[in-house]
Amino acid sequence: MKDGFIKVAAATPQIEVADCIHNTQEIVKKAKEMSAAGARILVFPELCITGYTCHDLFFNETLLQSAKKQLLVLAEELKDTEGLIFVGLPLEYNGKLYNTAAAINRGEILGIIPKHSIPNYGEFYEARYFTSGRDIESEIKLGDKMVPFGSKVLFECEEMPQLCVAVEICEDVWTPASPGLFHAMAGANVIVNLSASDEIAGKSEYRRELIKGQSARLLCGYVYATAGNGESTQDLVFGGQNLICENGSLLAEAQLFKNETVYGVLDIQKLRGERRRISTWLEEKGEKHLHISFHLPMEETELYNNFEKNPFVPDCDTERAKRCEEILTIQAMGLKKRMEHTKCKSAVLGISGGLDSTLALLVTARAMDFMGLDRKNITAVTMPCFGTTDRTYTNACELTKRLGAELLEVDIKKAVLQHFEDIGHDYNVHDVTFENAQARERTQVIMDIANQQGGMVIGTGDFSELALGWATYNGDHMSMYGVNGGVPKTMVRHLVRHYVDTCQEEKLAEILRDVLDTPVSPELLPPKEGEIAQKTEDLVGPYELHDFFLYYMLRFHFSPSKIYRIAKKTFAGIYTEEEILKWMKKCYWRFFSQQFKRSCLPDGPKVGSVSVSPRGDLRMPSDACVRIWMDEIEKLN
Repeated sequence: MKDGFIKVAAATPQIEVADCIHNTQEIVKKAKEMSAAGARILVFPELCITGYTCHDLFFNETLLQSAKKQLLVLAEELKDTEGLIFVGLPLEYNGKLYNTAAAINRGEILGIIPKHSIPNYGEFYEARYFTSGRDIESEIKLGDKMVPFGSKVLFECEEMPQLCVAVEICEDVWTPASPGLFHAMAGANVIVNLSASDEIAGKSEYRRELIKGQSARLLCGYVYATAGNGESTQDLVFGGQNLICENGSLLAEAQLFKNETVYGVLDIQKLRGERRRISTWLEEKGEKHLHISFHLPMEETELYNNFEKNPFVPDCDTERAKRCEEILTIQAMGLKKRMEHTKCKSAVLGISGGLDSTLALLVTARAMDFMGLDRKNITAVTMPCFGTTDRTYTNACELTKRLGAELLEVDIKKAVLQHFEDIGHDYNVHDVTFENAQARERTQVIMDIANQQGGMVIGTGDFSELALGWATYNGDHMSMYGVNGGVPKTMVRHLVRHYVDTCQEEKLAEILRDVLDTPVSPELLPPKEGEIAQKTEDLVGPYELHDFFLYYMLRFHFSPSKIYRIAKKTFAGIYTEEEILKWMKKCYWRFFSQQFKRSCLPDGPKVGSVSVSPRGDLRMPSDACVRIWMDEIEKLN
């Protein structure tokens, strides 16, 4: 449970209809397996002690007494099994029969939750047997103890107070105002569902989307266990489609008709962080709910789930292509609106032959197409200087020509050397002044050309560079509209590759492929034997690591120790722990120290879930101290 992670499980035991003794033995066996595997919230199907398909046998006293007895046996058998365990059974209360879920922890029956919504349509006729537990708030005697009995119950972990669990039973989740809605508003961040949902054609897809949607709408983890093989097939077949979801994401799903146990690791810290962040999330105090404590061992949960190495980039080829097309359109539409608003017909940008300026040019070309303007209204300016290589220069020129834009070359060496003379800087001293003078000269050139043409300077800097402050203040940092400002470096590469994949002109695709193969560099230091001498990732670190850090820093506000933990798992075999820690230190230091650059960013479109715009997602003081974050990182050594 360290860092807010908790492993959960949903299981479908192989039951025998109406054989409570057999079913209890199967549940005990499964529960012990799940707990031994590290699961700490264990969920079984609806009415699993008796079986869901007992029909009129539910009226039978022998069956009801056997179910009640076996619940006590179950609790005793599981007294040394760690976990909060939910099982289903029918229980009589005040002369009425209820479809219930029992919560068990360390041998104690903590509470009984009756089903809220009783279906009586189609193939379901539960109202023949069961009464709704909608408004019950009482107690029921089980063995020699009185146990809370009611629909408004929350289970709270003593050792991990932020973990709060509530129950829905099958039909409850299918209703317009499900009990889970009110449980979540009262503080529950994990909802378990004990279900017996039969299989008909197309239902599994609908059920999956329903559970995913419920977890997204309620900002919760959702553990769904349903009946499977073993139930009567007199009229229905049950598939055992156990599901584990978290805030709209599917973490685990059982194969149909296999009675599989599925596991997933929920991140309670992340869920609570999302609820804090989203201002429209309303949380009631939950006075109407009964709060019951349970206990779990404090331990480091094995990270069962995989974390994507590139969280900004979808893994699925189809989804990635769709995302790329959406982002390119958002970028181009943002620029189109700005140009139309300013009555601007001309766009000017610096073209270096690198990834960022290439993407900016592609986006600008698309914006011109959207506006019905000739691409010759784009002026792409190549400005060779001390660090320019033949490879990047050639690619910049050829790319511009192939896209139908105007190419303008302005060699800035003479101007920069004059500037060095003016300020008394030795050309042989290749320090920050040497580098930044070139970047600022380039910005001055394209700004003045834009003035000549009545045009607009299009910024090329991307999200990752801005987050790390890897930009020259009032140099490449500045523009009149920054089309790439919301695009992480790892996504920039995929956007250019998407253009290659959809390009109809092979020569253009060939140029773009070479741009993709070119090392990322500002090209501000003289080449060595004609090759790029200054590689950005050698200096600031791998962008795939930085984008990973930044995603979890800014999207979920995780602590450095938690990010380091998941980074070690994700990049095992790719980077050593020492390398991950080294670049994490660099990331935090640069992110805090360079906020002043982000505080005055040019306008540009947000394209994903995270932005560093000071007018949008990131409201951060320019002089915030990084000390407590760095102290935490130092302790990770």
